[in-house]
Amino acid sequence: MVQGKRKQLEYERLVLVYSDELFRYALWLCRDKSMAEDLVQETSLRAWKSLEKLRDTSSSKAWLITILRNEHARQYARYRPSMVDLDLDLLSLKDTDNDTTAEAFALKQALNELADEYKEPLLLQVVGGLSCAEIASVCNITKSATMTRLFRAKQKLRDVLKPEGEETSIQ
Repeated sequence: MVQGKRKQLEYERLVLVYSDELFRYALWLCRDKSMAEDLVQETSLRAWKSLEKLRDTSSSKAWLITILRNEHARQYARYRPSMVDLDLDLLSLKDTDNDTTAEAFALKQALNELADEYKEPLLLQVVGGLSCAEIASVCNITKSATMTRLFRAKQKLRDVLKPEGEETSIQ
């Protein structure tokens, strides 16, 4: 009975701590609020069922994101949703906290122009707070490939966002 209670407390801690971040990542992946909610729900269910497999609680965030990412892939294997081009505010924490400055708009536009191979690791680092090793695990790439993609993403953003007349130098 004590083991079951401990599992429930650990699960509740994970859900409380990471549910908002999982939802934002799911929303970025599928660009549909109800589907993102379903992904987070399914991720929570799968996490409950396999909580014993989580050996290192310090990597629980990356573990949950990996579950979510795999569930997202499974959903696309089942059906093809209609694609709608939305301008999502990827960096806001809540809808009420939208930054409407020109700088925020330029940043959102620059992020939308990044290829997914660069955008995903960057958002996992900036929004999700994951380390390079955790991002590599989630994206199923090497740590050095992660670092390269993060560098290139940041460089591309610098190039797009630099003031006119200023040249970017790579050192």
